[in-house]
Amino acid sequence: MKPRFLLDENLSPRFKLAVLRLNSQIDILRVGDLNTPTLGTLDPEILVYLQQYQRILLTDNRKSMPEHLEAHWTSNGYIWGLFWLKPRATIKELAEEVVLIWETTEAEEWKD
Repeated sequence: MKPRFLLDENLSPRFKLAVLRLNSQIDILRVGDLNTPTLGTLDPEILVYLQQYQRILLTDNRKSMPEHLEAHWTSNGYIWGLFWLKPRATIKELAEEVVLIWETTEAEEWKD
């Protein structure tokens, strides 16, 4: 199965558009999109969503997410992957990396 992605809400909507311009087949959503957690959803709920919907989280949240991720694993939860984005990378660079990941890997490789 190809990786499916969820962008954290603090990332620009332009990031999603940049990925889709490079490859429109990639399944990428952003928090707040239809059938995703609503804007303002807390990190623990995002992790449950990732588990249920088999999505990899793309985020730059290095502040609270590690603690919530540890708690999620402690409660026997799992996720399909999480990528912390480079803070100084351009949207174009990040989009190219997402496309590379999608084209060269399978979702199962990123689990936990």
